[in-house]
Amino acid sequence: MEVILLERVEKLGAIGDVVKVKDGFARNYLLPRKKALRANEANRKVFEANRARIEEENVHRRTDAEKAAKGVDGKSVKLIRQASNTGQLYGSVSARDIAEALEGVGASVAKSQVVLDRPIKAIGVHDIKIALHPEVSVTVKVNVARSPEEADLQAQGVDVLQQMFEEQAAPLVAEELAPTDDVAETAETLADAAEGEGEQA
Repeated sequence: MEVILLERVEKLGAIGDVVKVKDGFARNYLLPRKKALRANEANRKVFEANRARIEEENVHRRTDAEKAAKGVDGKSVKLIRQASNTGQLYGSVSARDIAEALEGVGASVAKSQVVLDRPIKAIGVHDIKIALHPEVSVTVKVNVARSPEEADLQAQGVDVLQQMFEEQAAPLVAEELAPTDDVAETAETLADAAEGEGEQA
């Protein structure tokens, strides 16, 4: 289906561009969200007649988004969640969770503005894109941890999972490296034999 874009759409085009898209994408996303019009003769005339107003409204919305971006860009939020020893969350962190957490630190963001390709399912610090306008986006840090202490360590750049695995592995490695009685006895026998040979010489 061919559509006329009413705003910039990432990887598609800018205002006024006529682009070919899959029917489902147009019907389920672009048309209901008023991001595009079907590219027929009547709609082309309507768009051209209103082009100046549409572009002007876009400039106002972009200016507002740029102002709002200053209060959101670089923000960092902590989300405490239950997770397994491998760091996999019991459940996941959604766009709504991130929007609510940002609201808690004074950054007003709509759930639809949180660009989450897939829900967050593991602990760690995640960079998340916030699209305040088709032409204005910022990045926030979402620190998902099992406890506030773990979140603080992650914020300092500590890989808590790596640290945990090392702590668990240390006793096992020490056990493997500790000389067994057999090894100790063999070492003693060899040392005695070497001494004996030295005396004979």
